Amino acid sequence: MAPRLLGTAAVLALGAGLGLGLSGCAAATPATAPAPSPSAATPSASAPAAAPAPPPAPSLRPNQDARANLAYFDFVASGVVAANPAAGGRDFIDALVTAGFDRARMEVTFDETSAALAADSIQFAVGFDGECLIGQNGPATGGYHGAVMPVLASGTCLVGATRQIDW
Repeated sequence: MAPRLLGTAAVLALGAGLGLGLSGCAAATPATAPAPSPSAATPSASAPAAAPAPPPAPSLRPNQDARANLAYFDFVASGVVAANPAAGGRDFIDALVTAGFDRARMEVTFDETSAALAADSIQFAVGFDGECLIGQNGPATGGYHGAVMPVLASGTCLVGATRQIDW
């Protein structure tokens, strides 16, 4: 029986040696892949997102119709209101002229009523390519509003008496 025991002991020793050898290999190979290191090209989760660039300001488009120019008309008039919420007709006309609109095609209502009271609202308009860009501002209208409207049968943009633009 001794040889049999020796054979069994040899098999056990060989198995243990192989087991230890394999466990050494297993220890050298990680069970999971290492996490990738952050690179400069990948944004960090804690980095703030860049703010989107503001849209470009509208511009005068003299070769297009009134509707294509309404955004610019509103942009100019809104700038006047932002600078002075109680702006008068001259403020709007001067700003529109500076912005490139044709003074000869403009109309504006009076800043005061015939009883010398402040007008509840002021209207101003620019005839543009057979249509009218019309703006209105004042407490009675809840601030500034702009629109494109057809030219009236009289050939003007505003109804009623308007102020002469002589400055």
